[in-house]
Amino acid sequence: MKAILTDITKCIGCNECVKACKVTNNLPPDKPREWQKTDGLSASNWTSVLHNGKYNLRKQCRHCVEPACVSVCPVGALHKTETGAVVYDSDKCLGCRYCMMACPYGIPRYDWDEPVPYIKKCILCYHKIKDGTISQPACTSACPTGATIYGERDELLKEARQRINAEPDKYLDTIYGEKEVGGTNVLYITAKDCPLDFLLYYNNRIEKGKELAGMPDLNEAIPITTKWAMGAVPFAFLGMGALMSGIYWVINRRNKLQSENQKENQKQEDENG
Repeated sequence: MKAILTDITKCIGCNECVKACKVTNNLPPDKPREWQKTDGLSASNWTSVLHNGKYNLRKQCRHCVEPACVSVCPVGALHKTETGAVVYDSDKCLGCRYCMMACPYGIPRYDWDEPVPYIKKCILCYHKIKDGTISQPACTSACPTGATIYGERDELLKEARQRINAEPDKYLDTIYGEKEVGGTNVLYITAKDCPLDFLLYYNNRIEKGKELAGMPDLNEAIPITTKWAMGAVPFAFLGMGALMSGIYWVINRRNKLQSENQKENQKQEDENG
């Protein structure tokens, strides 16, 4: 399973990753809205770089090992690929936006500029990597300092641990994304003196006391907590379909009987007349 490791101590905030993402994915210029979250992400910005004056962090979809967005989608418009990337099929989408509500990191964004809006988010350049156009995501390829790198998740976890062990006075002894919400395919390591709460942006404000860019304090995979509810969705659809079919039959039957009675009455009038 592929993943990305971002080392906050190496990021210089150059935004080359943001530019590369937009070029590779043919994303139009962003149109900021008053109601947009202030984390820089939108339907046309799939990654952003946040700043706190001393450190920088690139924010993007976490591509969870067990993604909540996939678990709540009633039509399978979102699915996890063999590489670990979570991708989106607009042809299947109902526009329910359950994925936006389910994501623990608040990543998916609605494309309000389209007549028929779709969900947009980072897909780790899945399709271009699969067809051989590129060998790694545009963002990691463009990074001039190696602050964000691409590879096998297990190998990146080893690399992260080696860096932390090699410089214990520099790094916080935590690999964000190793276990949070069941684990993610976008991992982070940070400096001991980096206040990570500045990286959580929701509802146009900064929530204090939270961790890295929306990293919730939850190690259990979210689909486990929603499985019972989503398991009931197919039965709800079937039940509603059966109910509507029953109502349709009753109404049709009533109309048919009424029509037959009218014809019978008309026949009798004709015979008597």
